[in-house]
Amino acid sequence: MAGSLDIKRRIKSVKNTKKITKAMELVSASKMKRAVSATLSARPYARASWEILESLSAISTESEHPLLKKREVKNALVVLISSNRGLCGAYNAQIIRRVIEMIKHDTEVNLSFVAVGKKGEAALRRIGQNIVASFTDLPDNATLRDVAPIGNLLIDDFTTGAYDKVYIAYTDFVSALVSKPTIKPILPISKTEVKESVENLGSNETGSPVNSKLSAVSYVFEPGYDALMSKLVEKIARAQVYQMILESSASEQSSRMMAMKNASEAAGEMIDDLTLAFNKARQAAITKEISEISAGMASVS
Repeated sequence: MAGSLDIKRRIKSVKNTKKITKAMELVSASKMKRAVSATLSARPYARASWEILESLSAISTESEHPLLKKREVKNALVVLISSNRGLCGAYNAQIIRRVIEMIKHDTEVNLSFVAVGKKGEAALRRIGQNIVASFTDLPDNATLRDVAPIGNLLIDDFTTGAYDKVYIAYTDFVSALVSKPTIKPILPISKTEVKESVENLGSNETGSPVNSKLSAVSYVFEPGYDALMSKLVEKIARAQVYQMILESSASEQSSRMMAMKNASEAAGEMIDDLTLAFNKARQAAITKEISEISAGMASVS
């Protein structure tokens, strides 16, 4: 019976684990719903921002904002967006693997990193990379105000010439079952890359495409074209950072929800197997006792 008691304890332990994973699944589902809503709501803003930039850029080419200037890439900054907590499937492993591939491939470029999330920071430290800044206290429902310090850091470092190019490594949300680890350049701002970025947000999302055919319209600028472009370009840079953090947040929560769902299902299957083993062990013990009783009665008679 000692074996039966061990199995019974294991069944109780797995049932308790299943309760935890089920609760985490429900919490992640609720967070994912909010994160997906915020992500989908921000996508039209990203598209509209690109249309405004395209329209204004077509008016004049005399003035060029520092964030639009391309330079020879010697020093690059990579923003790695990961999670602060684990138990989210392959979410962190996939994007960290993409960054490691980038490090191995771009050997001629001096790469530095900004870590957004504890998991990414820990991975970068393990492989000995230069981390210039770390942001590990962003809330689950981050707002543009929460993300502003990251955008300001990237803009300032690029404008001063500390880095010739800035990338963001994030996870693009497609659906609850699909997410794509992606590395995209955000500085200098390229009209072509911004267009491709906003058009490819969520590959299976239905909606109107970005309109690239702009009619010739006369504008009057107040206080002036340069002042407007300066504000607009910086806002678009910050908006891209915010959008990619929202995409990563939605991907993280969906990945955690699926991981906890799979864990709950695996716990249920384990409980069934242990229950079957417990019943077999108990039946074997009962059969043994009956055999001993029968043998004793036969020896008496």
